[in-house]
Amino acid sequence: MSDRLSVFKTYKLYVGGKFPRSESGRVYEVTDSKGKWLANAPLSSRKDARDAVVAARKAFGGWSGATAYNRGQVLYRVAEMLEGRKEQFAREVADAEGLSKSKAAAVVDATIDRWVWYAGWTDKIAQVVGGANPVAGPYFNLSSPEPTGVVAVLAPQESSFLGLVSVVAPVIATGNTAVVVASEKAPLPALSLGEVLATSDVPGGVVNVLSGRTAEIAAPLAAHQDVNAIDLAGADEVLAKELEIAAADNLKRVLRPQAVDYVETPGTERMTAFLETKTVWHPTGSLGAGGSSY
Repeated sequence: MSDRLSVFKTYKLYVGGKFPRSESGRVYEVTDSKGKWLANAPLSSRKDARDAVVAARKAFGGWSGATAYNRGQVLYRVAEMLEGRKEQFAREVADAEGLSKSKAAAVVDATIDRWVWYAGWTDKIAQVVGGANPVAGPYFNLSSPEPTGVVAVLAPQESSFLGLVSVVAPVIATGNTAVVVASEKAPLPALSLGEVLATSDVPGGVVNVLSGRTAEIAAPLAAHQDVNAIDLAGADEVLAKELEIAAADNLKRVLRPQAVDYVETPGTERMTAFLETKTVWHPTGSLGAGGSSY
């Protein structure tokens, strides 16, 4: 009996809830930490980036309009799906980052925990960054956070899974939609995350995953007039400066790259970075010596 041939996995982009090949038809070789071939990943084009923005904008209304509690439920479902595919992700992380099986498994566990952590914040962040403001006059003054819109996210280059989730989860937890540029040298965990998102309750277009040359994909995203913000976590200093200049054209919010230990428990900074504050004034009536009246 002849030996069985292995079925090699074909990695694809994740855009608008579907799995297209790159519009250009190009691929590039992905290797492990020792240079061994792992897979051919799609080499995204500018057209792929534009398609992803269209999908993200289309999904924004429904996702931002969902209740915070519902978004938390949906994100928790993603964690459930990740838990069921731990072995696959541990293998991909081990190959991508040159880790032992046990260390890669620990990274995957931490990544799932990170996803659950952000899922728990969806209906709490408004209480932390919003509230009633004291004013000198007969008014209620209330501030509440709202999502910025479509956010382009350049995933960290070295932390292929924990870092990826640490920059993507806070963006969508607060009601934004995302166009994610995976780590250029280690895109496979990000592309597999797209498969998890597709089989969970996350609506198509809320997260769109592109792989390829970071600079090539990021340039049209930074200049895109329908992208509201950009996270430059995966850009080097030179590229970050170029993208920040391009982003200024439509006054995008920009989160510059910074030294981050993704193992540490994060604060709220990545959530608040992509929130706008809406303030509402409402008259309460006259304020007299005897107190307020309505």
